[in-house]
Amino acid sequence: MRSAPDPTTRERIRDAAVLRFARDGFGASVRSIATDAGVSPALVIHHFGSKDELHAECDEQVLAEIRAAKNGSIDELASGQSILHRFASAEEYAPMLGYVLRSLQGGGPVSQTFIEQMIEDAVGYTKHGVEAGLIKPSQNEPARARYLVLSALGMLMLELTLNPPKDPADLGAIVREFMTTSYFPIIELYTQGFFTTRRMLDEYMLYVPDPPEDTATEPASE
Repeated sequence: MRSAPDPTTRERIRDAAVLRFARDGFGASVRSIATDAGVSPALVIHHFGSKDELHAECDEQVLAEIRAAKNGSIDELASGQSILHRFASAEEYAPMLGYVLRSLQGGGPVSQTFIEQMIEDAVGYTKHGVEAGLIKPSQNEPARARYLVLSALGMLMLELTLNPPKDPADLGAIVREFMTTSYFPIIELYTQGFFTTRRMLDEYMLYVPDPPEDTATEPASE
């Protein structure tokens, strides 16, 4: 019977894989990941069984870090704390951003599942923001979360297509450029809105069916 894997080694391999996948894509070899982690390729397989399993665990870790970062920002804003430190340390999230980009570029069922999970998670932390009194509720929370995630990812992909970095592996440079070109309009739109009237929404609602109810907040029927 095999002993339980050492968590420190396993986490070191996983973190090295996240960064290598973010820089080189999911075609990166097990050998390159092992070199980054300071272990042998055999030890990578010993801990994860296959590169696909390692990829799956990296997905889980990146999604968990995104959830934690989003919920942490919501809690800080809702409690009146400053979030300036998050802007100052934005480059710490560069591997996550690079990893998400590689998932978009990779396509296929695995990438689709990853993006769908991002959207599902966005429903959760947006609901957290609504409950904290920080975010306005929506008549269709899942649809709003999907739009926000896909529009943000689409904008990021277009920015990189129109203004590709000199070194695609320089994840920090990608984050800096994104912050320079996009953070202000994003925050301004989220904070102040866009229209000065709700007339367009009111008129649109006359021509569509009633929006679906948020069953997650309803009590179970007897």
